[in-house]
Amino acid sequence: MARDTQSIVKMSRREGYALHPKAHKALLKRTTMPGQAANSRGMRNKPSQYSLQLREKQKVKRLYGLLEKQFSNLMAEATRKEGQSGTILLQLLERRLDNAVYRSGLAPSRRAARQLVTHGHFTLNGRRVDIPSIRLSAGDKIVLRDSSKSNQYFKRIDEVSPANPDATPGWLKADRKKFEISVTGVPTREEAEPDINEQLIVEYYSR
Repeated sequence: MARDTQSIVKMSRREGYALHPKAHKALLKRTTMPGQAANSRGMRNKPSQYSLQLREKQKVKRLYGLLEKQFSNLMAEATRKEGQSGTILLQLLERRLDNAVYRSGLAPSRRAARQLVTHGHFTLNGRRVDIPSIRLSAGDKIVLRDSSKSNQYFKRIDEVSPANPDATPGWLKADRKKFEISVTGVPTREEAEPDINEQLIVEYYSR
């Protein structure tokens, strides 16, 4: 399965945005883009509109852990649907299985959630799944497999991924003791990641 293996800290510095929890400290220490050329040239001039659009697209793509083709296909699908394309794009991203595992607090990051899903630790509506991009709908139920409950990761869940009830969006209901996630609705724009300007992404793909 194709995936982006670049350093998440370097990517975070490039986008000026913490794409992973561990990138917060790195951004506090070094706020410039990686590479001497970027530091000497790229930060001097005011960015063009195209540059702003590109960087926002790259930021969101990397935030949710998608490759370019996956992301462009989602944008094309969002454009075909009725409604605001940017909002629909964020809804499609939020409804990914790996994102739901992360948002429910069963993983400390989306990368970790993706790994848990690809290793086949969960069932979706009673069937074992290992595809992170599966799209969830209201009524779906994600449950940790019985064989995975003895895994040290899940035994130490409160240590590796501390509970934060406020972080779980309203369209998900999580039971950490039972390792169950229920999809109760559709994510709203406000429940997506903050600090995203989806209109810039729409404009990038409308060129």
